[in-house]
Amino acid sequence: MSNYFEIAYAAASRRLCLFTGTGFSKAVTANAAPSWQALLESLCALLPAPTNANLKAALFPTGSPNPLPLEEAAQIIDIELQKIGKSAHEEIANFIRKLVLAGDNKPVTDFIEANTFEVVTTNYDKLFEQLALKVGPQTITPGLPVPRSAANIQVYHVHGSIDSPRNMVVTSDDYFRFLNSDSYFAKKLSTILHENTVVILGYSLGDTNLKTILSDYKGFSRTNVIGGNIFLVSRGSVDQHIKDYYAHSFAIRVIDQTEVLDFFRNVNAALPDAIKCAEKSKKNIKKVLYDNHSFTDNYLQIETSFFEIIASISAIGSSLNGAEVVKLLGTIIERKIGYTNGYGAWSQYGHLARWLTYLASLIDLAGTEIQDSFLKATLKSMESMSKGQELGYSWQAYRTWSAGWTSLTPGNRNLVRSYIQANTKRKDALELVARP
Repeated sequence: MSNYFEIAYAAASRRLCLFTGTGFSKAVTANAAPSWQALLESLCALLPAPTNANLKAALFPTGSPNPLPLEEAAQIIDIELQKIGKSAHEEIANFIRKLVLAGDNKPVTDFIEANTFEVVTTNYDKLFEQLALKVGPQTITPGLPVPRSAANIQVYHVHGSIDSPRNMVVTSDDYFRFLNSDSYFAKKLSTILHENTVVILGYSLGDTNLKTILSDYKGFSRTNVIGGNIFLVSRGSVDQHIKDYYAHSFAIRVIDQTEVLDFFRNVNAALPDAIKCAEKSKKNIKKVLYDNHSFTDNYLQIETSFFEIIASISAIGSSLNGAEVVKLLGTIIERKIGYTNGYGAWSQYGHLARWLTYLASLIDLAGTEIQDSFLKATLKSMESMSKGQELGYSWQAYRTWSAGWTSLTPGNRNLVRSYIQANTKRKDALELVARP
């Protein structure tokens, strides 16, 4: 739930960007939008026989891997189309223009109409703009003037759109120019990644240009310890090794087994609470960090307070490794440990475990100033938990650590494993951290 609250909080704070790919278009057209390969196969059908069948079989052989990347296949198809007076760019645009919205897209339109945010897409279609018609969306696409006016929804078509087919990134030549140009769109995309919570919907990380930009973001993220502010939403189950790769290489958190429309339903459900606390918590975090105020005990005894604090730190542009933030987080965790010793402390054990697993899913803690406070709290939490209902030990804390263990970054799992193995003989704790 904390992931959805964080995303909803970013939306309420106007610090959210949706990064949409083909899967998003499929979701809002009842699966009518084609995959990139299906689109290229449809272009082959425009060629005269027997070239059409021969080229399709050569580029997209049945039962074996494609011999070329899709952008190179697109280049070959475009060369053949030019021989008969056609263009891959124009034909793709003609096909995409026929796509229409279908199915129950109310969760998406409800979200759009309630929030102000940016959209970055590699899709050529204008489906997002159609969904946002009521709020007057703004389209920014290569080949057309950049609008100067403000808008609640801005859609950046980084690979071009059907509004300007000749500027769409389709072939390998197009990709080469795109990758090697110091364009407005490349700069804007990099800025968005640095300044917002980003949710990747219906998108694969296979695009070389996007990997380059995400790698640039990774370096920025780790230098400034801003936490993993990129989420990848996947329809299917994602193997833990792949989740670890995303976390390690791009500081990305994966939300898997989630359909696009279900994602919006979950964020919409979290929005009312996020909106209530967004402005108030941003004001409060500034007072605590810079004006010697402190959070009340009543507030810190609430489970969601930590998630709000982390979100508000990001919302005001502060680093999790800043001196004031480190001191604050250390103090908050120490106070939370104290609450586990008081009257009615049963729930506080569960809260502490959820806070620690959440923090450890955001940033690599090894070598940071908060490392020692985190490990001290983790030892306290794990020595107070029990796999079974053992008197005096929290089974809720165990369930949280057990369920959240794989959400920790690989580096943090190694850090916790080494520390726990060196500092406790508690069987349940040792068995848990021995997991991969």
